[in-house]
Amino acid sequence: MTTYKPTIGIEVHAELKTKTKMFCNCVNQPHGAAPNAHVCPVCMAHPGTLPVINKAAVEHVLTVGVALNADIATYTEFDRKNYFYPDIPKGYQISQYEFPFVKGGELADVAITRVHLEEDTARSLHDQTEGSVVDYNRAGVPLMELVTEPVIHDAKTAGHFARELQLLLRTLGVSDANMERGEMRVEANISISDTDELGTKVEVKNLNSFKAVESAITYEIKRQTKLLEKGDKIIQETRGWDENRAKTFTQRVKESADEYRYFPDPDLPKLDLREIEEFSLSRLKENMEETPDIKRTNYANLGLTREQTDVILVNKALVTFFDRMITDAAFEPVLAKSAANYLTTDVPPLITESRSLTEASHTGFITLLKLLKAGTLNSRIAKDLLEEVLFADIDVHAVAKERGLLQDSSDEALLPVVQAVIAEHTSVVEEFRGGKEASLQFLIGQGMKATKGAANPGILAKLLKEHIEALK
Repeated sequence: MTTYKPTIGIEVHAELKTKTKMFCNCVNQPHGAAPNAHVCPVCMAHPGTLPVINKAAVEHVLTVGVALNADIATYTEFDRKNYFYPDIPKGYQISQYEFPFVKGGELADVAITRVHLEEDTARSLHDQTEGSVVDYNRAGVPLMELVTEPVIHDAKTAGHFARELQLLLRTLGVSDANMERGEMRVEANISISDTDELGTKVEVKNLNSFKAVESAITYEIKRQTKLLEKGDKIIQETRGWDENRAKTFTQRVKESADEYRYFPDPDLPKLDLREIEEFSLSRLKENMEETPDIKRTNYANLGLTREQTDVILVNKALVTFFDRMITDAAFEPVLAKSAANYLTTDVPPLITESRSLTEASHTGFITLLKLLKAGTLNSRIAKDLLEEVLFADIDVHAVAKERGLLQDSSDEALLPVVQAVIAEHTSVVEEFRGGKEASLQFLIGQGMKATKGAANPGILAKLLKEHIEALK
């Protein structure tokens, strides 16, 4: 049986977070507004209107380029990509062809070909009873397109790359990149070959989740393999992904660049980025947020596991809170591991729609961690006080003292408790003396209950063993 090698290239479109659209002053709010609420003569292509470049969108794309360690263009221009469809009111899309803002770079060990800027299309809605309608709120929204080199060879790697790109965009603050809302759309170009030459490329669209990316690629590799094994040819085409049937389907024969008739847009200026101070490499690096890879290194140096780091990184609120905490003068690096344990397990359930971590006290949290480390509070009490510490900004030491929750580690203070537990649970004591180790945990629990959780369980265990062994 012939062995075929898959080759995959990824194209990603991401809507950028700007106040206005790409070439006009309409609000950049394609979601959550009434259809066609955010439109104007420019994005609706009325005669005589002229586009103006959104400076913030350009800065976002250049920032992504810097994060990818890519080559930033000195000269760039916008082009017209001509095609006729209801979602393009002008009859062409303003995009970039020969001179993109960014070339090269790498992410998650995948080489990048280019990153360019264009305007998004309108959203077409299809209904069996009402027919097809178009919502132009999305028309003209700043859209970043990233294209990888064809260097991916399996679905898992493709999915990992897409996840890492989403994380990067969110970390940099340039896009929310929610796939379920269409803010990040992934397309996969897939070919297979039994030689060193690439096979016929098939593009799969409508991949609106990471699961869909991996499933569609896996399906397409199998489909193409079956065709070649039967002696059939693979057609270069665009295919869609049917989530319900878990298979791809033909949409149209793939267009070539010549068919789009690209040419420089005469209404927009050519850009020499060296003349714009805000776009200088030093300024972009100065304003750029730390990338996920830098954060992973920093968090690992503080003792966090990779799993803890990944849980924190995918939650912007956790990242902000954790970074605010570790840069506080009162913070001690030895507290980082314990902080991560709470942030990845106990803190998320405390967050509600009306209560976010932006309101939480990182200074109170640091104090709680210090008391825990010193043995002044035990872990059970710390968890019980966590919500008040974060959102009521209590003086944790004063409150714990007032409620009698401070942990007492002295033998003298716990001796009466130990003696009472042994006297009240003689049958359990005998079980422990008979070799049932689990009985000791019960006795410790009774001691913790008697002290309202304030006892040091280690000291309790030590004293219980000593006094039980002393029994005749």
